[in-house]
Amino acid sequence: MKTVITGDLIDSTKYTPSELDAILNVVNDEFDYFRTTYDVDFKIFRGDSFQGVVLDSSLALDLVLTIKTVVNKIPINRKKISGLTDFRIAIGIGNINLKRDSILESNGEAFQFSGKTLDTMKGDYPRLLLKTADENLNEEFNVHFALLDSVTSKWSVASAEVVYYLLKGKKETEVAKILGINQSAVNHRKKAANWDAVAMLLKRYKVAIGNYARIKGS
Repeated sequence: MKTVITGDLIDSTKYTPSELDAILNVVNDEFDYFRTTYDVDFKIFRGDSFQGVVLDSSLALDLVLTIKTVVNKIPINRKKISGLTDFRIAIGIGNINLKRDSILESNGEAFQFSGKTLDTMKGDYPRLLLKTADENLNEEFNVHFALLDSVTSKWSVASAEVVYYLLKGKKETEVAKILGINQSAVNHRKKAANWDAVAMLLKRYKVAIGNYARIKGS
Protein backbone atom coordinates (compact mmCIF):
# COMPACT_ATOMS: atom_id res chain seq x y z
CA MET A 1 0.00 0.00 0.00
CA LYS A 2 1.56 3.27 -1.18
CA THR A 3 0.47 6.86 -1.49
CA VAL A 4 0.60 8.99 -4.64
CA ILE A 5 0.22 12.74 -4.27
CA THR A 6 -0.64 14.73 -7.38
CA GLY A 7 -1.06 18.49 -7.49
CA ASP A 8 -1.40 21.42 -9.83
CA LEU A 9 -0.86 25.12 -9.25
CA ILE A 10 -4.10 27.09 -9.04
CA ASP A 11 -4.37 29.93 -11.60
CA SER A 12 -0.91 29.10 -12.94
CA THR A 13 -1.48 31.15 -16.14
CA LYS A 14 -1.92 34.31 -14.07
CA TYR A 15 1.66 34.25 -12.77
CA THR A 16 4.47 35.99 -14.58
CA PRO A 17 7.33 33.75 -15.80
CA SER A 18 9.58 35.06 -13.01
CA GLU A 19 6.89 34.40 -10.37
CA LEU A 20 6.28 30.89 -11.68
CA ASP A 21 10.02 30.24 -11.71
CA ALA A 22 10.28 31.38 -8.07
CA ILE A 23 7.38 29.11 -7.05
CA LEU A 24 8.84 26.05 -8.79
CA ASN A 25 12.31 26.70 -7.34
CA VAL A 26 10.88 26.78 -3.83
CA VAL A 27 8.88 23.60 -4.45
CA ASN A 28 11.90 21.81 -5.91
CA ASP A 29 13.98 22.76 -2.87
CA GLU A 30 11.28 21.30 -0.64
CA PHE A 31 11.22 18.11 -2.70
CA ASP A 32 15.00 17.81 -2.23
CA TYR A 33 14.42 18.08 1.53
CA PHE A 34 11.73 15.37 1.34
CA ARG A 35 14.08 13.01 -0.52
CA THR A 36 16.82 13.32 2.09
CA THR A 37 14.44 13.12 5.07
CA TYR A 38 11.74 10.63 3.99
CA ASP A 39 11.51 7.68 1.62
CA VAL A 40 9.76 9.61 -1.16
CA ASP A 41 10.13 10.56 -4.81
CA PHE A 42 8.64 13.79 -6.21
CA LYS A 43 8.77 15.22 -9.72
CA ILE A 44 7.49 18.42 -11.34
CA PHE A 45 5.85 18.06 -14.75
CA ARG A 46 4.10 20.35 -17.27
CA GLY A 47 5.74 23.30 -15.54
CA ASP A 48 2.90 23.79 -13.04
CA SER A 49 2.12 20.31 -11.65
CA PHE A 50 3.82 17.67 -9.53
CA GLN A 51 3.51 14.06 -8.53
CA GLY A 52 5.10 12.14 -5.68
CA VAL A 53 5.20 8.63 -4.24
CA VAL A 54 5.24 8.24 -0.45
CA LEU A 55 5.97 4.80 1.02
CA ASP A 56 4.73 5.67 4.52
CA SER A 57 1.14 6.66 3.80
CA SER A 58 0.61 8.11 7.29
CA LEU A 59 3.07 10.93 6.43
CA ALA A 60 1.19 12.10 3.35
CA LEU A 61 -0.87 14.88 4.95
CA ASP A 62 2.19 16.36 6.66
CA LEU A 63 3.96 16.50 3.29
CA VAL A 64 0.91 17.97 1.55
CA LEU A 65 0.56 20.77 4.11
CA THR A 66 4.30 21.43 3.90
CA ILE A 67 3.99 21.85 0.12
CA LYS A 68 0.99 24.13 0.53
CA THR A 69 2.56 26.32 3.20
CA VAL A 70 5.90 26.64 1.43
CA VAL A 71 4.11 28.25 -1.52
CA ASN A 72 1.50 30.04 0.64
CA LYS A 73 4.30 32.06 2.19
CA ILE A 74 5.81 33.23 -1.09
CA PRO A 75 5.17 36.98 -1.51
CA ILE A 76 3.48 37.47 -4.89
CA ASN A 77 1.90 40.53 -6.51
CA ARG A 78 -1.79 40.06 -5.70
CA LYS A 79 -3.30 42.22 -8.45
CA LYS A 80 -4.20 39.21 -10.58
CA ILE A 81 -4.13 36.42 -7.95
CA SER A 82 -6.96 36.00 -5.46
CA GLY A 83 -5.73 34.65 -2.13
CA LEU A 84 -2.45 32.90 -1.38
CA THR A 85 -0.43 30.91 -3.89
CA ASP A 86 -1.74 27.35 -3.60
CA PHE A 87 -2.06 23.91 -5.19
CA ARG A 88 -5.02 21.62 -5.74
CA ILE A 89 -3.84 18.27 -4.38
CA ALA A 90 -5.25 14.74 -4.54
CA ILE A 91 -3.97 11.98 -2.26
CA GLY A 92 -4.41 8.45 -3.64
CA ILE A 93 -3.68 5.39 -1.50
CA GLY A 94 -3.47 1.93 -3.03
CA ASN A 95 -1.20 -0.54 -4.78
CA ILE A 96 1.46 0.36 -7.35
CA ASN A 97 1.69 -2.29 -10.07
CA LEU A 98 4.28 -0.73 -12.37
CA LYS A 99 7.18 1.25 -10.90
CA ARG A 100 9.54 2.68 -13.51
CA ASP A 101 12.66 4.79 -12.92
CA SER A 102 10.47 7.85 -13.48
CA ILE A 103 7.32 8.01 -11.36
CA LEU A 104 5.67 9.79 -14.29
CA GLU A 105 5.93 6.49 -16.22
CA SER A 106 4.64 4.35 -13.33
CA ASN A 107 1.10 3.06 -12.85
CA GLY A 108 -1.25 1.31 -10.47
CA GLU A 109 -4.23 1.87 -8.21
CA ALA A 110 -2.63 4.67 -6.18
CA PHE A 111 -1.67 6.60 -9.34
CA GLN A 112 -5.16 6.19 -10.79
CA PHE A 113 -6.86 7.23 -7.55
CA SER A 114 -4.71 10.34 -7.27
CA GLY A 115 -4.70 11.41 -10.92
CA LYS A 116 -8.39 10.83 -11.59
CA THR A 117 -9.40 12.57 -8.37
CA LEU A 118 -7.31 15.62 -9.25
CA ASP A 119 -9.04 15.73 -12.65
CA THR A 120 -12.39 16.18 -10.87
CA MET A 121 -11.17 19.20 -8.91
CA LYS A 122 -12.24 22.35 -10.75
CA GLY A 123 -12.57 25.94 -9.60
CA ASP A 124 -11.28 27.31 -6.32
CA TYR A 125 -12.53 24.47 -4.09
CA PRO A 126 -12.02 21.72 -3.09
CA ARG A 127 -8.25 22.08 -2.86
CA LEU A 128 -7.53 18.76 -1.16
CA LEU A 129 -9.18 15.34 -1.58
CA LEU A 130 -8.42 11.76 -0.54
CA LYS A 131 -9.20 8.63 -2.57
CA THR A 132 -8.79 5.05 -1.34
CA ALA A 133 -10.72 1.81 -1.89
CA ASP A 134 -12.57 2.53 1.39
CA GLU A 135 -15.44 4.94 0.70
CA ASN A 136 -16.11 5.49 4.43
CA LEU A 137 -12.51 6.61 4.90
CA ASN A 138 -12.76 8.87 1.86
CA GLU A 139 -15.97 10.42 3.15
CA GLU A 140 -14.53 11.07 6.61
CA PHE A 141 -11.40 12.81 5.42
CA ASN A 142 -12.97 14.72 2.57
CA VAL A 143 -15.30 16.29 5.13
CA HIS A 144 -12.25 17.10 7.28
CA PHE A 145 -10.46 18.49 4.24
CA ALA A 146 -13.41 20.72 3.34
CA LEU A 147 -13.16 22.24 6.81
CA LEU A 148 -9.39 22.50 6.39
CA ASP A 149 -9.92 24.38 3.11
CA SER A 150 -12.14 26.80 5.01
CA VAL A 151 -9.41 27.36 7.61
CA THR A 152 -6.50 27.73 5.17
CA SER A 153 -8.47 30.09 2.90
CA LYS A 154 -8.30 32.62 5.72
CA TRP A 155 -4.55 32.31 6.29
CA SER A 156 -2.26 35.25 5.70
CA VAL A 157 1.29 34.87 4.39
CA ALA A 158 2.46 35.41 7.98
CA SER A 159 0.22 32.63 9.33
CA ALA A 160 1.29 30.19 6.61
CA GLU A 161 4.92 30.98 7.34
CA VAL A 162 4.51 30.01 11.00
CA VAL A 163 2.58 26.83 10.14
CA TYR A 164 5.36 25.83 7.72
CA TYR A 165 7.93 25.83 10.51
CA LEU A 166 5.59 24.15 12.99
CA LEU A 167 5.16 21.33 10.46
CA LYS A 168 8.94 20.98 10.54
CA GLY A 169 8.70 20.35 14.28
CA LYS A 170 10.05 23.76 15.32
CA LYS A 171 9.11 25.19 18.72
CA GLU A 172 7.68 28.70 19.06
CA THR A 173 11.01 30.03 20.32
CA GLU A 174 12.81 28.52 17.31
CA VAL A 175 10.26 29.94 14.86
CA ALA A 176 10.59 33.36 16.49
CA LYS A 177 14.37 33.26 16.03
CA ILE A 178 14.09 32.17 12.39
CA LEU A 179 11.56 34.90 11.54
CA GLY A 180 13.16 37.59 13.67
CA ILE A 181 10.02 38.25 15.71
CA ASN A 182 9.12 37.69 19.35
CA GLN A 183 7.51 34.52 20.65
CA SER A 184 4.20 36.24 21.44
CA ALA A 185 3.90 37.22 17.76
CA VAL A 186 4.50 33.60 16.75
CA ASN A 187 1.84 32.47 19.21
CA HIS A 188 -0.61 35.03 17.83
CA ARG A 189 -0.04 33.86 14.24
CA LYS A 190 -0.30 30.24 15.37
CA LYS A 191 -3.72 30.91 16.89
CA ALA A 192 -4.84 32.90 13.84
CA ALA A 193 -3.97 29.88 11.69
CA ASN A 194 -6.00 27.55 13.96
CA TRP A 195 -2.89 25.44 14.41
CA ASP A 196 -4.30 23.37 17.29
CA ALA A 197 -7.18 22.15 15.07
CA VAL A 198 -4.79 21.48 12.17
CA ALA A 199 -2.50 19.48 14.50
CA MET A 200 -5.50 17.40 15.65
CA LEU A 201 -6.34 16.59 12.02
CA LEU A 202 -2.73 15.58 11.32
CA LYS A 203 -2.80 13.25 14.33
CA ARG A 204 -6.13 11.72 13.30
CA TYR A 205 -4.87 11.21 9.74
CA LYS A 206 -1.72 9.42 10.94
CA VAL A 207 -3.73 7.01 13.10
CA ALA A 208 -6.53 6.30 10.61
CA ILE A 209 -4.31 5.92 7.55
CA GLY A 210 -1.73 3.93 9.51
CA ASN A 211 -4.47 1.50 10.57
CA TYR A 212 -5.83 1.32 7.01
CA ALA A 213 -2.38 0.49 5.63
CA ARG A 214 -1.86 -2.24 8.22
CA ILE A 215 -5.25 -3.82 7.51
CA LYS A 216 -4.42 -3.83 3.80
CA GLY A 217 -1.14 -5.59 4.54
CA SER A 218 1.48 -2.91 3.82
